[in-house]
Amino acid sequence: MSTPESSQPSLVQPSRDGDVLILTINNPPVNAFSPGVPEGLKAGLDAAAADDSVKAVVIIGGGRTFVAGADIRTFDMPREQAPDLRGTIQKLDAFTKPTVAAIHGTALGGGLELAMACTYRVAVPGAQVGLPEVKLGVLPGAGGTQRLPRVVGAAKALDMMLSGNPIRATEASQLGLIDRLIDGDLLAGAVEFAREMADARPLPRISERSVPGATPDVFAAARQGIKKTHRGQLSPSLIVDLAEMAATVPFQEGWDAEATRFMEAKDSPQSRGLRHIFFAERESAKIPGITRDTPTTEIRSAGIIGAGTMGGGIAMNFLNVGIPVTIVETQQEALDRGLSVIRRNYENTARKGRMSMEDVEARMALLTPTLDMGDLKDADIIIEAVFENMDVKKDIFTKLDGIAKPGAILATNTSTLDVNEIASVTSRPESVIGLHFFSPANVMKLLEIVRAEKTSDTVLATSMALARKIKKVGVVVGVCDGFVGNRMVHRYGDEARKLVEEGARPQDVDASMNALGLPMGPFQMSDMAGLDIGYAIRQHQAKVAGKPKPDGWLDRIVETGRKGQKTQGGIYDYDETRRPIPNADMQKLIEDYRAEKGITPREITQEESTKRLAYSLVNEGAKILEEGIAQRAGDIDVIYIYGYGFPAYRGGPMQYASEQGLSSVVADLEKYGQTPAPLLKRLAEEGKTFAQYDAEKGRA
Repeated sequence: MSTPESSQPSLVQPSRDGDVLILTINNPPVNAFSPGVPEGLKAGLDAAAADDSVKAVVIIGGGRTFVAGADIRTFDMPREQAPDLRGTIQKLDAFTKPTVAAIHGTALGGGLELAMACTYRVAVPGAQVGLPEVKLGVLPGAGGTQRLPRVVGAAKALDMMLSGNPIRATEASQLGLIDRLIDGDLLAGAVEFAREMADARPLPRISERSVPGATPDVFAAARQGIKKTHRGQLSPSLIVDLAEMAATVPFQEGWDAEATRFMEAKDSPQSRGLRHIFFAERESAKIPGITRDTPTTEIRSAGIIGAGTMGGGIAMNFLNVGIPVTIVETQQEALDRGLSVIRRNYENTARKGRMSMEDVEARMALLTPTLDMGDLKDADIIIEAVFENMDVKKDIFTKLDGIAKPGAILATNTSTLDVNEIASVTSRPESVIGLHFFSPANVMKLLEIVRAEKTSDTVLATSMALARKIKKVGVVVGVCDGFVGNRMVHRYGDEARKLVEEGARPQDVDASMNALGLPMGPFQMSDMAGLDIGYAIRQHQAKVAGKPKPDGWLDRIVETGRKGQKTQGGIYDYDETRRPIPNADMQKLIEDYRAEKGITPREITQEESTKRLAYSLVNEGAKILEEGIAQRAGDIDVIYIYGYGFPAYRGGPMQYASEQGLSSVVADLEKYGQTPAPLLKRLAEEGKTFAQYDAEKGRA
């Protein structure tokens, strides 16, 4: 191979191998389609067109990948300044010499669209290709909705575009999306392939094909499917419409429609919400005072105290990544029960074809059950996962202080209790941290990492690295009652109970949040978690505050013995599918409670219920933000999306509030009798959003 023709800095470097021009995209780290890339590609194509000695062109990515997609940061640029991906695609499609996309790493979004505009595509077997735009609330906007169905068929194209999930090059080859798999040197193989095809005419343009398998039933099934998988979302519906156009109208008409629909999706609040959370999740990994140079401890073994629902789920996270776990219980029966649940979970996964029985046995072999806490003496991290009782937790940490080896991390899975108080009973508070997993712990992605007053930087940095290793989204929070997520959800629950006291039915309150896009409303969530948990927290809070025993309508339901799904009945009854069914006796209990308290019920609209509940989260979030319990509003949004089911396309509660306008939020809070948090009121008066607050704080 020859050296590049120009030594000038450029995002696209041309070079020659005989009669083949090579255009190498060098825009690290992922060769995103940023300004400069289209200009470089167009210049290279123009040079190839003007040079009769060039018989074919190879486009390849430098570094670790082909093109991982568009640069999301350019989405908000004025159109005339944004990188011209569509123009580059058009130039490629009309090019009169063969072009070959040589793919390694990933060709995602605009990267795959670029590749599909080439005459041919070759790839290493391990490469991945896909159109993930739906995950950002947009759609393939540079021919993806029109070309992909023409190659892989209507059904597979819809599956790829609506899921947003990539496929391996090996599968893409079977579908005809990749023309040749290259086992050896990719560039050499691509040049050889280009030379083979140099004289082939006519050029096989994807834009000139028809769409295989494009029956009306395929598109009808897709529209029905997105009602469940993408309820309330705009871009999936537009994707189906455009894929159908690929099958029913000329390419140019579909191409033009795609541009219009892309802008419609991009400018929607849903896309802004999804793009917000995309960046917020990445920002949440940045911790003031923690750098790449902060030392970390390698976690090679873990200890878990408690083999119940939480302890077992936490253990599975470690087993899944090959970290041995010693799990401790106080009674053999509880230990056996916990192990059987872990095994059953794995076997259920194997029955669904997601792992083999050999994998099940390999993971179970990493698990050591014991009744002796002393067996945790060699663990690198020990996580306490017993019930929410401060005295019990302090007793455990007192014992751990004498058992755990020097340098071991001592973590509590508490969801509400004071981690500083727990740490105070040890001689090494710098080693203590809160790791709040969410139930079911083996499924939920969120991990609240609670930094106590004396937690060391090493322990914090190690915990963040561990979160990534066990495939969790770790968000650092400070110590307060309930931290971030549960502190907000307690306020949310208070408002939900008030709505019922004032006249709403529980199912109507839940429906108001379902309408916002949450899979469960507050009472459905309470029944799933267990009403007895909230009951115990309210009892504890009242005792600490020296207040009388709580006696709300929800407390009375618990006192009848109904604890939620675990007892087949709580606020609702449950059938074998765990579908919530309103219970007439519980409704009468609520009505009797109102009568006893002298409350005259009134009609409450869905709009009022939605605003009061959503804005109670926002208001508490603003207080948490101002207190420094959360570092950023974006962190709160990440917590609520990954831990509480807030719809990602809303961007989280704080982003949702910003979309509504913070002055409107403040006005509604005051209208419904809530006092706006000082930070919220100040931002509203200044006409700012929470994202602007985060940006200003980050620059300070």
